[in-house]
Amino acid sequence: MAIASLDWSQCPAVESIPGRVSGARVFKNTRLPVATIFENLEAGSPIEEIMEQFRVYRTRLFGHTFVHAAIA
Repeated sequence: MAIASLDWSQCPAVESIPGRVSGARVFKNTRLPVATIFENLEAGSPIEEIMEQFRVYRTRLFGHTFVHAAIA
């Protein structure tokens, strides 16, 4: 999946703010790049492990992002 090629502007859980994480797409109100989650998935990490690793972030943020990527 080519994360960089997706149009994230319509995903309510993702934002890009100049000056925050160099303008990378991050989960809203965080500094966690969306690409980090997908890189972990592509490396073979189970979703449960990723959710545990980043448990401070609400599940809803991940859910919106996965749905957006799936339909894009």
